[in-house]
Parts: sequence; C-alpha cells; structure tokens
Amino acid sequence: MTERVSGVRLAPYTTVGLGGPAGAFVTAGSAEEIVELVAAADRAGEPVLVLGGGSNLVVSDEGFDGLVVRVASRGIEVDGDRVTVQAGEDWDALVARTVAEGRSGIECLSGIPGLVGSTPIQNVGAYGQEVSQTITGVRVYDRTSGEVSDLAAGECGFAYRHSAFKEDAGRYVVLAVTYGLAEDGLSGPVAYRELAARLDVALGERVPVAQARAAVLELRRGKGMVLDPDDPDSRSAGSFFTNPLLTAGEAAELELRTPGFPRWDMPDGSVKVPAAWLIENAGFPKGYRRGPARISTKHTLAMTNPEMTATTADLLDLAREVRDGVLEKFGVTLVNEPVMVGTRL
Repeated sequence: MTERVSGVRLAPYTTVGLGGPAGAFVTAGSAEEIVELVAAADRAGEPVLVLGGGSNLVVSDEGFDGLVVRVASRGIEVDGDRVTVQAGEDWDALVARTVAEGRSGIECLSGIPGLVGSTPIQNVGAYGQEVSQTITGVRVYDRTSGEVSDLAAGECGFAYRHSAFKEDAGRYVVLAVTYGLAEDGLSGPVAYRELAARLDVALGERVPVAQARAAVLELRRGKGMVLDPDDPDSRSAGSFFTNPLLTAGEAAELELRTPGFPRWDMPDGSVKVPAAWLIENAGFPKGYRRGPARISTKHTLAMTNPEMTATTADLLDLAREVRDGVLEKFGVTLVNEPVMVGTRL
C-alpha cells in the first residue's frame, strides 16, 4: 500500500485523459488493502472512488473530493476450467494468456482496455461475447454489510451492459472474478457478422481461439479502439453510448420515422438499434468536432480528446449535442456507457 497523496490529477489515470485532482490518492496492492482502505474511509464518512484502468470513466474537471483507491491487486489461480483473477490484473493480458493456453470464452473481448475488476460491473461485451457468459462468481466487499462475500453469477443481475454492481452503484467493490473457460482451443460459435466476415466463416462456426483474437484485434485497431499512444482516436473512454433497447411500441414508432432501420430483435421482444447508425444518420459523421473534442475518425461511438487539450466540459458538450440531435431526429434517447464522476450527461 502506498501512502496517501493529496492533489493527484486523475486525468493521467484515464484513457480519455480528463479529470481534475483527487482529495487523496492511494494505491492498494491486494484485496485486503482495498477492503481496509474502503472500510476505513466509510467509517470516517469520506467519499471513495475505486479506480481501475480508467478506460470507462469520465471525471469532472473539478476532480473528486474524497479518497481515490487505485486497484493494483495481482494474482491468477487456475483450477481446471475455472480461472480466478484478482481485480487489478490487466484484462487484455488475461485474455492473451487464456488464448495462449487454448481456453475459450473471452477471446472476442480482446483488446478491451482496463482491469479485470471492471468487467462484471459493465458486463463488458463485444463481437458477440459478454463476460456474463463465462463468469461463475464474483468476490466482493459489500460496503453496506461490511462483509466480503462470493456472489454466484445468478446473483449478479447481468443484462446488456448492466449488472447488480452498476444498479446499486457504490455498494460493492469487486475484489476478484472467476471465469469458466473451456479448454478445447476453439472459440465459441461466431455470433457477430463483422467478425464472421473478417474470419471468412459462417455465423455459428468455431475457429481456433488465437485466430479469433487476432481478427478481433484487427477490427478494434481499425476503429481506434485499441490503446495506442500514436493514435489520437484511441484517446477516448471507449464506446460513449450504449445501443438503445427499444420496446416493440418504440420500435414501431421508429419504423414510422425511418422505415427499414437496422435492428436486432432480442429474445425478450425488445429491439436493439445500433447507436452508431443513429448518430451518423442524425448528422454527426466520423471526425465531427466541437472545439477540442471530436468524434473518432474511425468509430462514431467514441468521443475523443485527440490533442489532449480538451476539458471534460468540452467532451460532454459534444456528447450532449450528439444525444440531443439523435433525440430530435429519431425520438430515441442515447444513454452514456462510461461512468460519470462528479458530472453527468
């Protein structure tokens, strides 16, 4: 555990490069230290921000007036097809390791920045996979009860980009995650058309996990969604908006406005609409700029800080313009995916 330091700027700890100072900042190197720090702050009535890789975070220009606990716990335990990983492990390094070992289930989540502890919170997903498909348990510190407990997957409330951890924000601190990963060396059935096309296979086919990972990394790099200091488009918080889930009635209204709009019919009767299509067709193309903040030139869903000169206010001004434009054109309200600290969209 490092000593508490005051006034540390949070911008360098986020992938979008934004955020003011922390009231106090400390790095926790183990699950025990994380619990100790958070519990002590709670007893003292001090606000706490648990900071992972900062890849899905937008912090206000004023910063965070409380204790920031930076998660740096390490450790991976393997028991058959179960892999238990401490929250501070790098996510993509974990994916690379499991793929090298011939394990499948998270290969399509390659290249996503951040730490393992954040994956169940957002139910991280991409290219037809979500972590909820492989998570078997999550070890958490419950700030309400003051206890460390293990939650089974069914207790985590997983849904599209959602979980019980996000629903009751701040209650749970993720300490470790256990994944059940098959050991047959083959990917899950390819479920995303763009990935299938890159692999030159039909939907539903399985390919070697290393081949799937390589294809996903190629696709993500082409969209500026793999961290690269030489790529200004990667200076973002990832996809800024989730794909809207519409009720059947809302989808019917959108069909009247825009016949034949792209859609995915979901098993529960809802309809998922690609946010990127809504944004582009509302008049916000790739590269659209508002001051120093810009939509990625490669991927419409990313709001970027390309020259690292924007403020959080600049980025949110752009995001609000996009959100309001989509609402006016299509009657659909976009919802931000990144976690907001000290600010809101």
